[in-house]
Amino acid sequence: MRTGDFAEWTRRFEDERERRRAEGDPDWARGARLDPAVWAGIQRFQVGEDGDGANLVGKADQAGDGDYARAVRLFVAEERNHARLLARLLAAGGVPTLAGHWSDAVFVRLRRLMGLRLELLVLMIAEVVALRYYRALRDGTDDALTSDVAGRILCDEQRHVPFHCERLHSLLAELPRPARRPVMAAWQLLLLAASLVVATDHGPALRRLGVGRRRFVADVVSSSGPVVRAVLSPRPDAWTNTI
Repeated sequence: MRTGDFAEWTRRFEDERERRRAEGDPDWARGARLDPAVWAGIQRFQVGEDGDGANLVGKADQAGDGDYARAVRLFVAEERNHARLLARLLAAGGVPTLAGHWSDAVFVRLRRLMGLRLELLVLMIAEVVALRYYRALRDGTDDALTSDVAGRILCDEQRHVPFHCERLHSLLAELPRPARRPVMAAWQLLLLAASLVVATDHGPALRRLGVGRRRFVADVVSSSGPVVRAVLSPRPDAWTNTI
């Protein structure tokens, strides 16, 4: 894929949409049994996935790249599908969804402060943290339905990170060269802070999924290096998932 080829990203999102339609939903009738702490974590992540995406779509439209705007709409649709899958998983376990959570409100407020560049930098923090969480959820439970749902979401998230890396590469290229690395260094510090908050908030759930707080934070932080290289590199499509 050529750098900045968002028509190709649109095709990839559309191909995945058709694949999901052909595959169909998980077998919700199986039900789900999880520790209460794990259910509480799923509730919070479901809130985070359940945004309408209107602000991001509006900024993508203003960027003047029709292919990118179409790809963003498809990305937002995938995020909404994640919220739907998690809501159905909660229902399969007899657990209600939450109306909101303070951590999601903070992320949304930060994302809306300025333009597309800041929006994506903040969004990327949530995406990178989510990669580690959904891997823990997929691999850390013997509940088949939960592993199925987490695996589906993780597969999507592994595409979302390089998609955002590619756009951020072009957005940071608009800054003076000496400013680019400090911006990404600040991003890494914010990622560390976010991972510490999540590890603290989800500590009991992470322990039951076989991932301690320290390991969770260390894994998230170690994943930031490839992301930074992808954003700063002339080939952001070279990003590879390492967590």
